[in-house]
Amino acid sequence: MAENLLNTIPNGLTEIEVVSEKMETRKAEINQLIQESLLKSADLLPSQSDVAVCVFPSSTNNRGAFAVGAGKIIIPLNLNGLGDALKSIVAHEYHHSVWAEKHANGDRFSVLDNMVFEGKAVMFEKSVYPVYDYTPIYLTYNKVLWSKVKPDLKNYDSNRSLEILNGGKGLPISYGYSEGYKMVKSYLDLNPDKTPEEWTALSAKEIFEKGNYLENYK
Repeated sequence: MAENLLNTIPNGLTEIEVVSEKMETRKAEINQLIQESLLKSADLLPSQSDVAVCVFPSSTNNRGAFAVGAGKIIIPLNLNGLGDALKSIVAHEYHHSVWAEKHANGDRFSVLDNMVFEGKAVMFEKSVYPVYDYTPIYLTYNKVLWSKVKPDLKNYDSNRSLEILNGGKGLPISYGYSEGYKMVKSYLDLNPDKTPEEWTALSAKEIFEKGNYLENYK
């Protein structure tokens, strides 16, 4: 996952140099924001691994952060993403890191698996920082949009997963993240005593079925 970022010559080198210089002057602030989020996240979902967060200057806001296994988080940072946004990003990726530490087994992911995987991270992000709205959530249950996604839930095409997660082809931005979050929320509404550690360990199928998610589209 890190191959492209680490081994491809970036475009906009001048802009990246400007961002890098500004990052250097704000290094203490950036470190403080990341450290705060990691500590709050670890209080809610403990990890047995040290977590390294590598921050790269970016000339665009369009490059997302990602975890590349347990304890490894990469954040391409444009300085427009400081403050609440950065803390939410770290919490989101921390959840992926802990999942990789405790539950990764090399299995292939279906569209449903990917939606719930990201939905768990959004739920965790919003559990750590309830007042922040970094990831958009569409609260209504739009049957037209759902009809475009439901036939693909068991599809193992990674490109289709990305289309649904990120939005496109008639779906709003971050649709899959929002829908995945609502799947996890439906499950937790029926099982409010589950801890983050417990619901993180559940399969996508269990969350989807035991959360009675399809009831929302009848």
